[in-house]
Amino acid sequence: MRVLICFGSSCEPFDISPNQTVGAIKQMIKDNFLVQLSDDNQHQYLELSYGGAALRENWTLCDVGITRGSAIRCLIKSERRPVMRVFNAVTGKTLPIMGSDALLNMSIARLKSVVSMQSGLPVCTFRLSTPEGVQLYDCNQLQDYAIVVGTTLRLDTWDGWVEFLLSCLLGHRLTVQIHLSEKKPVMRFQLQVALYIAASSGHLDLAGWLLERGVHADKPVGVHPYRQWCQQTAHRDTGKCPIHIAVERNHLLILKLFITKNLLSLTCRDPGGRDPLKVAIQHGSRDCVQYLANKLFSVVSLSNISLPMRIYLQIKRWVSLGQKGAASNQCQYSAAFKARVGDKLLVDGFNQPYMSSKSRKTSSTTPREKATYYLTVASNFTEKPWLKQLSIARTLIRKRVHPMA
Repeated sequence: MRVLICFGSSCEPFDISPNQTVGAIKQMIKDNFLVQLSDDNQHQYLELSYGGAALRENWTLCDVGITRGSAIRCLIKSERRPVMRVFNAVTGKTLPIMGSDALLNMSIARLKSVVSMQSGLPVCTFRLSTPEGVQLYDCNQLQDYAIVVGTTLRLDTWDGWVEFLLSCLLGHRLTVQIHLSEKKPVMRFQLQVALYIAASSGHLDLAGWLLERGVHADKPVGVHPYRQWCQQTAHRDTGKCPIHIAVERNHLLILKLFITKNLLSLTCRDPGGRDPLKVAIQHGSRDCVQYLANKLFSVVSLSNISLPMRIYLQIKRWVSLGQKGAASNQCQYSAAFKARVGDKLLVDGFNQPYMSSKSRKTSSTTPREKATYYLTVASNFTEKPWLKQLSIARTLIRKRVHPMA
């Protein structure tokens, strides 16, 4: 059958079989109109449309009801394709890294900062590797690993952390609580990571629960306890606090929650020496700028005196430093690293990174984790007294264990 192909200002008749695919028709158009289907960088492509709808490559004309004498429009369209991609093993999604080919000259540390902003994960919770499994180290450049345009890198996290991080990204407080580590140093680090992710994703309920547990919004996330010995060469963004990421993402409610909990968060500095107000200004977080400016230029009323906020914060900072100094004098013989014999020690290039995104197996669930889970489920019965909730938790445990006996 004969159809009309309209390209630009010209319109040519074509004799086409009704069972011919759109992809084959594009090849005919390319030969007839001398057009290029895509340039060398794969940024342009040819599109056929009929009735205002784009036609897919594997469709045939009879699939969409194109009949004799129909007019098909041919357009050259452009699209921005990512320079590279990063497969996120935590979420199972692929993150596009947009920009020019000049991005291939960036450092690994800079790339991890970009990936952290897109994924919402702190840089201390993941590593990047090539398709061949070669780990990318912060001190190197992308070109050192022969990475080209279109490469798909892989993001992996600590073994047993996939469920924990996914729960943080989704804001599921109960699930986060279940997947906390039994080791206290690791658990403290996980809580700080969870607050960072809650601030990044805007999960108010999760952030409030973490603050109640004593997690500080003005404390840097830091590095994993296994990597404490390497913290001097750690990524710069490990010094970023949850309040900074909340300001960068313009999460005003999260910011208000942090400030209400601790006014000293107003003076918290990021790795670049910027306070939250400067961070908000540089990232264009208008709501946060207005709130922080009003807060910093307000007056604090005490019992016998009223002080400007900046002076009040300075006094509180002196008091805080004095308390820390007194505490350090009492513990002057304590170890610099809170490590014990038998703890894991990770040094880049000398041992396995323990970051292959291995999931926690159900069979490895500890009794403490099971008890925590069922107590958490029972705590949802808020209309019942605590002893009744404890009885519900015990009943759930017995019902769960009985079929396995």
